[in-house]
Amino acid sequence: MVTAQYRPVGTNATELAASIESGLRKGALQAGDALPTVRALASELGLAPGTVASAYRALRERGLVHSDGRRGTRVRAVPSVVSRAGAPPDLPPGTVDLSTGLPSAALLPELGPPLRRVARRAGTAASPAEQVLPRLAASGRALLSRDGVPEGSVTVTSGALDAIERVLTSHLRPGDKVAVEDPGWPNLLDLVASLSLRPVPVPVDEAGPRPEGLDAALRAGAQAVVVTSRAQNPTGAAISTERRDELRRVLARAPDTLVIEDDHAADLSDVPLSVVAGTTTTWAFVRSMSKPYGPDLRVALCAGDTTTISRVEGRLRLGAGWVSSLLQELAAELLEDRQVDRTIAAAARTYASRRSGLVAALAERGVSSTAPGGINVWVPVTDETRAVAGLLTAGWLVAPGSRFRIASSPGIRITVGGLSEDDLPRLAEDVAAALATSGRTPTYSA
Repeated sequence: MVTAQYRPVGTNATELAASIESGLRKGALQAGDALPTVRALASELGLAPGTVASAYRALRERGLVHSDGRRGTRVRAVPSVVSRAGAPPDLPPGTVDLSTGLPSAALLPELGPPLRRVARRAGTAASPAEQVLPRLAASGRALLSRDGVPEGSVTVTSGALDAIERVLTSHLRPGDKVAVEDPGWPNLLDLVASLSLRPVPVPVDEAGPRPEGLDAALRAGAQAVVVTSRAQNPTGAAISTERRDELRRVLARAPDTLVIEDDHAADLSDVPLSVVAGTTTTWAFVRSMSKPYGPDLRVALCAGDTTTISRVEGRLRLGAGWVSSLLQELAAELLEDRQVDRTIAAAARTYASRRSGLVAALAERGVSSTAPGGINVWVPVTDETRAVAGLLTAGWLVAPGSRFRIASSPGIRITVGGLSEDDLPRLAEDVAAALATSGRTPTYSA
């Protein structure tokens, strides 16, 4: 609840919204904090309930808060303002952080040798002649063609989320509806909110978005859909060939739908790619290099129809101008390096072993989970808060499912990047114990 140390103030909706945003920037309001009810705050400030409701609506449209059903209005997990609060408190000594969703640094390719090769060839041009360097364009097209991505234009953006934002804003306007996976990637959910778009949840199972859920979202007015090819965050879901065909049939009945497909894991996933994008006339396929090659490599390939890609590049010219030529050269170097390919393949095998080992250890203790691919394991729970707290007491930090959910059932996400094979039995035992005190885990159902 809003603390006694900070109370929103204002004589109109604009001032009230600004006061709440100020509290977020200063750290007086934290992610998950509940705002007073409309009637309670209106009574306290002597305002009309409609004035408070208008302020809350403005904050929702800007991605700062969200409506949480009977729990009221709460601060988003990642509100779209910069907090001036300090870093979160240190974890208890010995705590293993399994909450990040990041790959293990020990399994990433060594960037030193390719960086040195790129540095020796670096030019001094003030700007590139083209937004996409020819070498990277050729390597990227060959890679995407190999994996079955439809023929189309290709450009480069500063990461997957940058590509998704540019594609969404090139076609949609505030108030438009976007079908999103539920549970799904928190950064995408926050992006949709910050763009004043309206998310329409689509349930997910191990084979990807459910066709009937996508159909319902399109019937509800969704003009765009964002799907994850494989290693879906947080469930690890991967679109199977059968599910791909089902989704394509649904989309074929709505050919004007914008389809954005996110293949953030790329070759770090040990699951083959089944491409949905290209079914409709307007589409984009995004492949990030951050997960397999390193989180600091902010480069993503973005393929799509000519209109979409030209709009993305046109908007890029008006802002950053282009993605760093040095980063593009490095990306091309990595794509063409066979030793890097072998390193990524070895990492994919390691993650697969850790995932399957944890799922098996949990099953032996009566705990259901899902992890078809990627670096995360999703565990359905009854009470997220108690499950997370119980595991923290046992020395494990995991991510609460509330960050990922709109209408789906509760759960926790465990990232296997920081695990070793020896950790799995103890972790599984501690998960089972935490769930025993917070209510038994339900069968997996998004």
